[in-house]
Amino acid sequence: MADNSRNNGAPSMKLFWGCFLALITTAFGFITRIFLLSEWEAEFGLNKATSGELFGMGIWPFAISIIGFSLFIDRIGYKTAMVISFLGYLVWSAVAVAAYFVSDGGNGDPALGYNLLYWGSLVLGLSNGAVEAYINPVVATMFSRDKTKWLNILHAGWPGGLVIAGLLSIGLNSLNTADYTLPWWIKIAIIVPPALVFFLMLIGEKFPQQERVASGVSYREMLAEFGVLGTAIASLLIVLQLNQSFPGVNPWVFPALGVAAVVAMGLYTGSLGNPLLFVLALIMMPLATTEIGTDGWIAGIMENVAKTEGFHPGLVLVYTSAIMVVLRFFAGPIIHKISPIGLLIVSCALAIAGLYTLSFTQGMMIFAAATLYGIGKSFFWPTMLGLAAEQTPKGGALTLNALGGIGMLAVGTLGGVYIGALQDTRMTQGVAESKELAEEAPELFDADGRLAVQSEEVKYKFINYPVVDEVKVAKALAGQSESEQEAIRAQITEIGDSKKQGALADMCVFPATMLVAYVLLGLYFQSRGGYRAEVIESHPA
Repeated sequence: MADNSRNNGAPSMKLFWGCFLALITTAFGFITRIFLLSEWEAEFGLNKATSGELFGMGIWPFAISIIGFSLFIDRIGYKTAMVISFLGYLVWSAVAVAAYFVSDGGNGDPALGYNLLYWGSLVLGLSNGAVEAYINPVVATMFSRDKTKWLNILHAGWPGGLVIAGLLSIGLNSLNTADYTLPWWIKIAIIVPPALVFFLMLIGEKFPQQERVASGVSYREMLAEFGVLGTAIASLLIVLQLNQSFPGVNPWVFPALGVAAVVAMGLYTGSLGNPLLFVLALIMMPLATTEIGTDGWIAGIMENVAKTEGFHPGLVLVYTSAIMVVLRFFAGPIIHKISPIGLLIVSCALAIAGLYTLSFTQGMMIFAAATLYGIGKSFFWPTMLGLAAEQTPKGGALTLNALGGIGMLAVGTLGGVYIGALQDTRMTQGVAESKELAEEAPELFDADGRLAVQSEEVKYKFINYPVVDEVKVAKALAGQSESEQEAIRAQITEIGDSKKQGALADMCVFPATMLVAYVLLGLYFQSRGGYRAEVIESHPA
């Protein structure tokens, strides 16, 4: 192996594989929560958008953690961040398991159980951010001559974890019978073994000095790459989420802190930031929603059709993740042949085709459509991190990690909720257009034939979507017998569930937006003589 290390001697592959396993652990926390969302919706009475908020609580804190750590990780050390992430996984496991026993299937204290899950998810998100805060700069430094290739290999750990934990969860589900349901806390606890292994692998390793530090680039120069524009994007998303998560706090407190952060960055660096990084940060929001957001919802969206066809809905996510594992390991030759931008353009086209066909295919053709989607999303995340590492090397750990942080923040704050809202919209429209329901339960409709039991939900004051209002349904059906009411509610649920799959077509707007952006970026690099990695003077990449 060629010497790509910034240290004397070859890179430590034990260090690399320890980082790889740490990323697998983050995927364990992600997918087990996905597979449990349906159970939690039933146990805690959540609608799709509220379920999206719970899902997002395990996502958006990632951004605060990864960006926050990146500001001072070169001073506290990568090993410290690793230890903090490990302890966070232990806390999440303990709190989530406690939530199960407190709620007791809804028979105990489900409100407290939900709160434990909600705030435990915050700890999980922070731990995941701490992991990426150290693994990305460590690998980019170890393999500084081929960053995009090795970041793709590193990030094969994410889908690898999805496959392993996904199959474990599906296997555990197979233990359920008519008389026995496996306690869901067991699916939470499977994150502990990989966390213990990566901790034991990395605790004795020597972590390298980051490329930016080794090259003598100052802390202020690093911040200048991120600048006012990058800080403004991150602050806006963080403020939106904090105002939503902490409604009891004066609504002007968090915006004031956000403005203060932007002003402080401007005064300290005197820089708007690297314009290319700003563009990449904007693209990262729909990219993260396309990959992470869709992955978070795909099992729930495919639940109805999977039941009809006789397979576990989580197999779609496991299958596409398996495709990602293989392709990310072989990303190097593809990148060298068509360039990172060319690869991202092709990926967007395949993701659009995959999502659209997934929105209506049935039977085993679902997996043919999922193949297109799986190939399309395979290179999104690590190739974008590679772009940031190669085009803004002076930004060090901050610009590399902030890009991923903004992406995860966008998913947790807006993307997860928006995809949930798309499903609720499709489901409500399906109920409103059902002629069979109108004939069997005319009480649910007004004199003009419009659905009279829907309400409008609002998130962040600009995500508006219709939902079937259970309170209005109960009032409308008050004259019916209990058995008749249950039958009508079951029919409403069945109609709504049959329409969820169509929401995947609506999600094509995200990769379509990215496609336009990458084509423009390709033209930009072409005007400069082609794509080339930036080099820190005195330290060639």
